Amino acid sequence: MTIIEAVIQGIVQGLTEFLPVSSSGHLSLFQHFTGLDGEGAVTMTIVLHLGTLLAVFIAFREKIKKLIIEAFRMLGDIFTGKFKWKAMNPERRMIIMIIISILPLFIFYIFRDFFEGLASDPSILAEGIAFLYTSALLFLSTKCGKGTKTAGETTVPAALTIGVFQGIALVPGISRSGSTICSALFTGMKREDAVEYSFILGIPVILAGAVVKLGEASASEITANILPLIVSFAVSAVAGYFAIWLVKAFVMNDKFSIFAWYTLALGIIVIIIAIYEMKTGTRVSFVK
Repeated sequence: MTIIEAVIQGIVQGLTEFLPVSSSGHLSLFQHFTGLDGEGAVTMTIVLHLGTLLAVFIAFREKIKKLIIEAFRMLGDIFTGKFKWKAMNPERRMIIMIIISILPLFIFYIFRDFFEGLASDPSILAEGIAFLYTSALLFLSTKCGKGTKTAGETTVPAALTIGVFQGIALVPGISRSGSTICSALFTGMKREDAVEYSFILGIPVILAGAVVKLGEASASEITANILPLIVSFAVSAVAGYFAIWLVKAFVMNDKFSIFAWYTLALGIIVIIIAIYEMKTGTRVSFVK
């Protein structure tokens, strides 16, 4: 792994993790077209996700601080018997709803091998179809009226809906951020709150994904590529922070259709390449 390759992967991960275009799909394509899909890719994936996680903490530090403080207060109320469902403030309610949104992932986790199989499959046809799904989802979100609910007013059905869409996004090529933002908009949430809810919801999801992958990482691989890993971490954090700012701007200005057109075009191109590879038995590569 060279420094240039580490920078490229850092930029790809940082931007696509939060832009509604699917980071897993883009990394899958990058590794497919460059051949960087061995054991080192597992370690790199962990580091890249931790970099984007740092970006979320920086971008939403004030909100996250309030949620952490409220979480401790809530635990105190639970242990002392003072917790009341109907008396929750917005921060406490958001914490509970985020937990509820995570629950569907446990069901989808049962099919983990299937999702990982799609990512490691030599064919990129599944990714192409998934990009088209993401495009359709983004186009539908542009038809939503302006919501009125805040993240602190999320209901249980809405939280579960967002969680199910997030679970479906385990398919490489389906955007997690796009799925959760769009589903939040479908439930009537305000645009800015939909972005906030989506990205904060991503914290435990990204962290859990990194922990799961950690068991697959090789200690020798980490030691041998320490400099590229550090570079990719820093680049993904910076790119991720920029992507968060960009998503906020596009959502608030009702410009999500830009990403819809992008994923539509990408999906068509990827499907054409996948069919060509299947017909010819030749893998398209950008690296000789």
